[in-house]
Amino acid sequence: MRYLIAQTSFLGDVVLSTPVFAALRRHDPAAHITVLVRPEVAGILEGHPHVDAVLTDDKRGRDGGFGSWRVVRKLRAGRFDVALALHKSFRTAWVLAAAGIGQRIGFRQSAGWFLYHRRVDRNPARHDVERNLSILAGLGVDPDQRPARPYLACPPDAVRRVHAALRQRGIDPATPLVGLAPGSAWATKRWTVDGYAALLDALQRDLGATAVLLGAPGDAAYAEQVQRAAGGAGVNLVGRTDLGMLVAAIDQCVVLVANDSAPVHIAVARDTPVVAIFGPTVPRQGFGPYTARARVVERALPCRPCGRHGGARCPLGTHACMRDITVADVHRAVGELLSQCAGSEARGQLRAGQ
Repeated sequence: MRYLIAQTSFLGDVVLSTPVFAALRRHDPAAHITVLVRPEVAGILEGHPHVDAVLTDDKRGRDGGFGSWRVVRKLRAGRFDVALALHKSFRTAWVLAAAGIGQRIGFRQSAGWFLYHRRVDRNPARHDVERNLSILAGLGVDPDQRPARPYLACPPDAVRRVHAALRQRGIDPATPLVGLAPGSAWATKRWTVDGYAALLDALQRDLGATAVLLGAPGDAAYAEQVQRAAGGAGVNLVGRTDLGMLVAAIDQCVVLVANDSAPVHIAVARDTPVVAIFGPTVPRQGFGPYTARARVVERALPCRPCGRHGGARCPLGTHACMRDITVADVHRAVGELLSQCAGSEARGQLRAGQ
């Protein structure tokens, strides 16, 4: 059987979809599994043991509009038996239908629900990992009997390139690393520059580690502000890594501190302890770290959540959900998490999704 899994949303959404790959492989060990993603996300699936092929849909670029037919032709050539649509857009449903895939399974809440042969409920009260796994009900599989955490492979070549980048900056790759991912596509989801700068200094001092700033090219300006506020301390790799290197760098960290953003889920997928800072969004929306090796730092305010993704500015003009979070709050969460993890099994022996 040739399966297509369509998930053309953001990077974090693709990471949270990886448990479906593992569960589908356990359901049908002989399956050929192809995943359809946006081109800028494709590198995150390099070396994934449950993905046989990756196709791209540049829906915000050359494949948008009439370019959608290019994707349709690509899917027709794949001769897929079954399509599982994890993305809820009408476009996804239409592309799969136009490609003539014989058995199409999607969510009842999708805009193009009527184009699916089988429709399953997507429970908004559950974590996004579990919402994604529920698509397997369309194959007659009880998703609750197929538990899996997100998993990403860590390509050896990416590890070598991270080590080379550290050496270029005078850092011995054997030095313990603490990761900070201060950026976000949504401005209101970023903790403060001063907060990250002070935390960077405290963690380097207390853990005897080198802080490494991580993130996408769009986060570069914010990360530079953080590093300047920290007196130039740490190593800034924001916008200087591809996705494979980002996975490898997070994998090397003793702990990662990040906003509600994709690096949180990458850390979960590599079993790296993670402290997630939530502001305009809240974990009950389904995007908290899906692991016990995590802490969430947040302030209980009546205005939260103010949106599904955050926004460019605070609706109240105060940004209190982030400004009220102190360095002591985050520093304490890191300490508690590392104390908890110190007595657990050595990292790497129990990897997610395996």
